[in-house]
Amino acid sequence: MSMNDPLGDMLTRIRNAQMRGRTTVRTPASKLRAWVLDVLADEGYIRGYEPATGADGHPELEISLKYYEGAPVIRELQRVSKPGRRVYMGVKSIPSVRQGLGVSIVSTPKGVMSDAAARAAHVGGEVLCTVF
Repeated sequence: MSMNDPLGDMLTRIRNAQMRGRTTVRTPASKLRAWVLDVLADEGYIRGYEPATGADGHPELEISLKYYEGAPVIRELQRVSKPGRRVYMGVKSIPSVRQGLGVSIVSTPKGVMSDAAARAAHVGGEVLCTVF
């Protein structure tokens, strides 16, 4: 089965696992997914992730989700740039999520980074998703 939006699939798996109260969730491994998970871990939205191997032998990433007083730390996780409509923004127009309380994850020429890091590095790029 082919997948059109691997990053969107990972974000949906995270949302679904948090709704069910799971502590970990597995997703197929890719470099882009790992880079996005690095940003989520650096910003404190997940505990971390580890490489794993699935039952069929394919590489996977096991994501450790984070909860605070029984509620998920990630309240809102939305995909911005989709395969049918890519969203590119310059450094001055990168959106701030909930007046800076949330994070936009941006794919820039200098790598995948948060909106604050992109502004500090003075680079724009493709806005992958927003997290609050």
